[in-house]
Amino acid sequence: MTNNPTIQELSHEDRSFPPPADFAAAANAQAVEYEKAAADRIGYWEEQAQRISWETPFDTVLDWSDRPFAKWFVGGRLNAAYNCVDRHVENGLGDRVAYYFEGESGDTRTITYSDLLREVSKAANALTELGVKTGDRVAIYMPMIPETVFAMLACARLGAPHTVIFGGFSASAIADRVKDCGVEFVITADGGYRKGKLSALKSVVDEAMEDCPEVRNVLVVRRTGQDVDWNDDRDLWWHEVVDRQPEIHTPEAFDSEHPLYIMYSSGTTGKPKGIMHTTGGYLVGTSFTHWAVFDIKPDKDVFWTAADIGWVTGHSYIVYGPLANGATSVLYEGTPDTPHRGRWWEIVQKYKVSILYCAPTAIRSFMKWGRDIPAQYDLSSLRLLGSVGEPINPEAWMWYREHIGGNRCPVVDTWWQTENGSILISPLPGVTETKPGSAMRPLPGIVADVFDDEGNSVEPGNGGYLVVKEPWPSMLRTLWGDEERFKKTYWSQYPEVYFAGDGAKIDRDGDFWVLGRVDDVLNVSGHRMSTAEIESALVAHPKVAEAAVVGAKDEMTGQAIEAFVILRESADDGGDDVVNDLRSHVRSSIGPIATPRSIMIVPDLPKTRSGKIMRRLLKDVAENREVGDVTTLADSSVMDLIQKGMKES
Repeated sequence: MTNNPTIQELSHEDRSFPPPADFAAAANAQAVEYEKAAADRIGYWEEQAQRISWETPFDTVLDWSDRPFAKWFVGGRLNAAYNCVDRHVENGLGDRVAYYFEGESGDTRTITYSDLLREVSKAANALTELGVKTGDRVAIYMPMIPETVFAMLACARLGAPHTVIFGGFSASAIADRVKDCGVEFVITADGGYRKGKLSALKSVVDEAMEDCPEVRNVLVVRRTGQDVDWNDDRDLWWHEVVDRQPEIHTPEAFDSEHPLYIMYSSGTTGKPKGIMHTTGGYLVGTSFTHWAVFDIKPDKDVFWTAADIGWVTGHSYIVYGPLANGATSVLYEGTPDTPHRGRWWEIVQKYKVSILYCAPTAIRSFMKWGRDIPAQYDLSSLRLLGSVGEPINPEAWMWYREHIGGNRCPVVDTWWQTENGSILISPLPGVTETKPGSAMRPLPGIVADVFDDEGNSVEPGNGGYLVVKEPWPSMLRTLWGDEERFKKTYWSQYPEVYFAGDGAKIDRDGDFWVLGRVDDVLNVSGHRMSTAEIESALVAHPKVAEAAVVGAKDEMTGQAIEAFVILRESADDGGDDVVNDLRSHVRSSIGPIATPRSIMIVPDLPKTRSGKIMRRLLKDVAENREVGDVTTLADSSVMDLIQKGMKES
């Protein structure tokens, strides 16, 4: 990646925030963690593996002889569900709350670890009765309800790898995933609640099953009570099968490398990638990072990852990481603005949430709605804030810190991917002096770097490609059924080095700034710049709430910059004046080369239900192509409005 002055200038942030003294003094992870990991990385991971319970101790920490196929904690045997549930009950923590469930419709459930053990055991007995065996793959297509967690842990209990399919995916997406990993058993619900309305799930599964005759059973949770079609030869009600089961189930220990789950990437073209995580290394990675990055105090904290279990963030930091550590979490079904825009802060106040982990997209929505909304609630219970999913622009980081964290909460901006399994780059909140917009440094035990095209480490101030130079416990082991694609996708760019597919830069202090996907790095007249950099400049303007930038083909420059902008509610449209103002603002913030060719003011951006902006659809509009698949969008009508606006402009 070619360096240029823009990258050098933008990779240094003058604002920095040391940890509060009282937080630092009581923090789980201290600076010595870096020293121990640097002195003996393998020994450090051996130490972290003691966080979990092994029925059979491992004899080798890492086997890296068949590169790039790593094996961690070789010879060890364990059960993930036992680690997440049983052992806490055995240790006298059965009365501790595992989840405060808050439904969008206002229904609530408090689930202790004893409750969780009972429900997971019943579900495991039901799956066994229905013929699910060790090694069988089980697909789960569910809303954000406790039964989703019960189902995942029941599968883990049996050694049946689960593949959780995000509840916003289409029937064809379900069918693709079911067929790819040979699923014969599906768990779903009649529906869920979404923005005050019923959403259908069972009917989507029914459509998918038309193309999946190998599926023998569909187990259905009654969530909404809506009418659903029924196949007596295939469909079963959860309450009829699970509720009558014995409440005791003995879990079996499995090899450390036994597959725990398969998660499919939400790729927009081609065959989806089935990313496979195994049991031992994944559980070590998630439990360690949950302890270190979030400074979890299980007997005091209420932890809330405001994500969907259908994505890896939900797997690692709603289910496996928090439960492995015996923590108390919030499980929320709904959206940030249903039934009102203060819903999240109402939940923080109600449950005295102390740690909040969410996406920059949500933070920018809150910015757009205004600081007056969170100001109406008591957020004093919060002591730590986290960001996940995409690079966070500095202004959103600052807003989050000030208006949600009261200028007292450390902010941990975390970088990791579905493939990574757990956080790899992040501040340690009791140690790191943080900078708005920077993920800071690799965690202890993680060896990351930024390479140039030739595979050399870039000098401070320069940009390049984010890589991980040594294996880590929670790494993906392969792509399900496609080892060649695994090697080509992640290990072919640089020999024996994991290529993340993200652009990054290292500033003069040695801190990491993640730029987003390499295909989100634009090449304009030979100058490379990140869409995230330009988006950050736009959002820094007082009239802008959110922005998305894409590159469009241009005969003169190779690529031209096209921006789509949502204005703050306090800003008037301004027409051409505001567009010219924003163009000038980007020019002065970054430089003339970053000036957008066009800026379109839009009412909303195309987002998935998890909040991810689907930039490929904006690119279709910018390049005057037919817009691609919109089935994963939370609101597909957004694209109709954008296309209409483009034609009228």
